[in-house]
Amino acid sequence: KNLGEFCTPIGKVEILKEGKDITLVSYGSTLRIVEKAAKELIEVGIDAEVIDAQTLLPFDIEMEVLESVKKTNRLLVIDEDVPGGCSAYLLNEIIERQGAFKYLDSAPQTLSAKAHRPAYGSDGDYFSKPNREDIFEKVYSIMHEVHPDDYPKLR
Repeated sequence: KNLGEFCTPIGKVEILKEGKDITLVSYGSTLRIVEKAAKELIEVGIDAEVIDAQTLLPFDIEMEVLESVKKTNRLLVIDEDVPGGCSAYLLNEIIERQGAFKYLDSAPQTLSAKAHRPAYGSDGDYFSKPNREDIFEKVYSIMHEVHPDDYPKLR
């Protein structure tokens, strides 16, 4: 009976930051890192929409991610799982089930943990899971592909 007042709706995503250039979908421990990266991206003119998946089964029953992709035409899924894990599942849900492939101007991409077990401690997390710099560089490279004059290659 000690449930409190908090309740995450099942099958509902939460749009944490609206944007127009790219849709970033994440959850769990990488979500706050994605939010920090989005703040840095806005400083170079990239306005990312940040979406918290919240629940995976079911995922996004109202298809809000599809509406976001219709607006941004780009998609990056970020998570802490191994390659081919949850990010692949989310990509499948968004691209196939929701039909977002019709609205993409760039290839949809994932950014996940390295293909090994992380070391213990926060330094292990930093080097094993996607960090703020990884997210920034991945999003920047997607925008470089679309607008190379506006976003020259990072050195």
